[in-house]
Formats: sequence, C-alpha cells, structure tokens
Amino acid sequence: MRSSFEPVIGLEIHCQLLTASKIFCGCSTAYGVPPNASVCPVCLGLPGALPVLNRKAVEYAVRAAHALGCTVQQTSTFARKNYFYADLPKGYQISQYDRPLATGGTVTFQGEGGTTRVGITRVHMEEDAGKSLHEGFADSDRRTYLDFNRSGVPLIEIVTDPDLRSAAGAADFFARLRAILVAIGVNDGNMEEGSLRCDANVSIRPAGSTSLGVKVELKNLNSFRHVQRAVEFEIARQTELVLAGSQVEHETRLWDPSTGRTVSMRGKEDAHDYRYFPEPDLPPLVLDPEWIDTVRKELPELPDARRQRFVKQYGLPEYDATVLTASRELGDYFEAVALASGNPKASSNWVMGALAARMNELGIGIGDVTLTPEALAGLIRLIDAGTISGPVTKAVFEKMYDTGRPAQQIVEEEGLSRIDDAPAIAAAVQAVLDANPAAVAQYRAGKGQTLGFLVGQVMKATKGKANPALVNETLRRLLSGDAG
Repeated sequence: MRSSFEPVIGLEIHCQLLTASKIFCGCSTAYGVPPNASVCPVCLGLPGALPVLNRKAVEYAVRAAHALGCTVQQTSTFARKNYFYADLPKGYQISQYDRPLATGGTVTFQGEGGTTRVGITRVHMEEDAGKSLHEGFADSDRRTYLDFNRSGVPLIEIVTDPDLRSAAGAADFFARLRAILVAIGVNDGNMEEGSLRCDANVSIRPAGSTSLGVKVELKNLNSFRHVQRAVEFEIARQTELVLAGSQVEHETRLWDPSTGRTVSMRGKEDAHDYRYFPEPDLPPLVLDPEWIDTVRKELPELPDARRQRFVKQYGLPEYDATVLTASRELGDYFEAVALASGNPKASSNWVMGALAARMNELGIGIGDVTLTPEALAGLIRLIDAGTISGPVTKAVFEKMYDTGRPAQQIVEEEGLSRIDDAPAIAAAVQAVLDANPAAVAQYRAGKGQTLGFLVGQVMKATKGKANPALVNETLRRLLSGDAG
C-alpha cells in the first residue's frame, strides 16, 4: 500500500563561504572566538551603518555556481527579507530574491541506483543571522542569550529542483554537493560548526502522478545521517496521514535526533510572508562577462571527474577512487605518492590504510600530516624492490612518521633488510619445527591450517625479516620430510 505513493524531495543548502571577513563589513568570520567579539555597527544593524559588498564572497559564489553547472547572471540584485527573530538585529536579512546570482544548473553523479541528475534551481547570496543560545547558562530556563559573531557571515543558498525520490538519494546528493564545495575551496565542509546546513522540502504524491503534494520543510539538518533519517521519517509520517484520510499541513518542522521524529515548528512561510523589497543601500551587482568566464576557467578538477580519472589513469577500484577524491588535499597527496612510487594501488592501500589509521589516532586531517608523499613513496619502492617485507614494512612506516627519517636510512641503520639467505631461513624453520612438535604432528595428520601458525612463528623468530615465500617453501619441504 505504501508503495502507491512517491516521495518528492528538494534540498536547500546553506553554504558558508570561506572568506576572512563578513559579506558586508570587515569583521572576522573566524569560528570559536568569544561571543560578540567579531561585531561592528554594520553586522549589528545599527542605524546609519551601510553595507559594502565583499568582492571575495562574490568570487566564491560565482565559483560555486560554475561548479554546479549554473548560468551566472551579469546583473543580480539584493533584497530585504523581512522577518523578526531575536538573532536578526535589523529585523530583515539581506538576501537575493527575484534576480539571483545564478540559475539553471545540473549535478550528475553515479549512485547505487545508477545515474542521478539533480537540477539546480538557483544559487543566491545572502548574509547569515546571529545565533540564539538556549542552554549553558544558569538562567537558560528564563533567558535567551545572543551571539552575533555569525551575523553577516557570507552564505550562498543552493536550491535544487524537486528531483530526488528517496531519503538515501537526498543524503547521497548532499554528500556529493559537499565534496564539490570543499574541492573548489569555497567551503570547509564542517557541518558540526554550522558552515554547511541543509533544509529538505518533502512531499508525497500518488505513484505516476506529475502534480506536487503539500510540501513540508525540514530545517537545519547538519549531517548526512540526519538528512536520511529525517526524510525517511517524514515520508512515513505523511504517508500515514494520507492513508488515514487526513491532510498534510504546509509547515516547517524540526528534526529531533534523540527521538527520531520531526516536530512542528511553525506554519511554512511563503515568499509573500517575507515582504521582499529591493535593498536600497546596495546597487545591483553587475559582473563583467570576461571575469565570469575567468572564474570558470580557474575551477579545479571536480570530484566526480577526478574519481573517473583515478579509475582510468591509475587502475584503481571504484571504492578507492571515491575515498581518495573525498577532499582535494587527500587526492593531491595520493597522486603525489602514486607518481613518485610508480605503484598506484600500493599508494592507495598505504594512504587509506596505515596513514588514515595514524590520522585517526592523532585526530588530524591530511593537511596536518608530517610524512611527505615522497617519503611514503620511498617506503613503497623498498617494498616493491623486495628490500623489506611482512611486518617490517609497518614498523618502518611507524618509525618514519615518528622520527622523520627516510625508509632507506631506517632499514640500513637498524638492519631490517629482508633475509633471502636460504640456509639461514632453513635453520630458522628447523628451530621452529623442533620447538613445536605438536603443530608438526597436526600438519602431518592433515590439518593444513597449522602451516599458518608455523609461518608466523618463523616470522616472529626472524623479527619479520625472512622472505615469506621462501619460508613457506622451506616449511613445506621440511614438513614433507625432504631435507634436501
């Protein structure tokens, strides 16, 4: 019965632009400073304070619009979006309305269900509001505290067409969009700090229908998991209402992660509720067509194109390529290792394995890694040359990261080169066989898995330096009774 309804989903993504100063004044956009430390008459909305548009914010907004396939308008205008809330000191937000910065884009990506195309209705610029603090104070039950550091931070709002048909698809698209914005350097992707936020517009309609149902807006979803869970719940909630003969209300709802439910916040505002009118203190934004094209030409390689290139150029599995293109810095690091080592797959394994584990352990990102790509490539070349193998490789990696010494130096100074001497390995194998008669008897009785235990004992005795292939060959020969 539920399958007779089709969900229709569109997203509105608020992206904080990575400028050093706010959109209409010179106050810092730095996160984590003391409350109300980065404010001035402009971002506090004091009488007589005039906004001056931040050129870098415009550049970043145009860059994002190009990356999303939009047409950037030569002329756009700012408007006052009027609503009253404690953290909006002017009583209105400077935004764009009927003449936005860019329109008509498309994002295409490969997901689990095949190719997905999501239209971009518009990209417009606006300022952020302040922040209301409802907890953390002795009198939080009676008062709301206001921090205006975020007031005036530059944003773009990216509005999609209602092209998504599942909660998982909406979360996947949001993740892909985040990767694009981070890759082109306009956003840091930090959803916990609020620099990337998502609202979801959700409705249902009879399967096969082309009309749209009553839309419900889900506000301020700050993780991919929250997007998926909130949309899943909302689809189920609306379906139950319709099946029971009730109507879906046009409203704004909030997602409560603790209960796994959406809760009503207010009736949904439409454009006329905000009483938009042109911003009298800002002239139209007029952009030079040549400058618009210059920004487009300076775009870096986008994540999906880079992923496809990594698969084709380096022969990587799709999974590896997807992980390595999650950020521009990670992709750059991998590519430098791959080119210097000549072994792309081993480079991918080390970056996604040992290096990622060390980053998680230290709580750092790829930009804070002290091990250079050239140093990691040196380790891979030693492995490929057969100089070291087995557990020694991980030990050398750890020493490299901790000391900054190159792999070759560590191997030479600590005598870690692989043992390929057949008599020496035969002696080590025989010693292990003599010390483990029970395991020898089990192997000869047909328990072939015992061989792995014996190999491990030989590698332990040789401190991981013995040639594993030669150890296996020697063990099989001696266990079979061939002493030659």
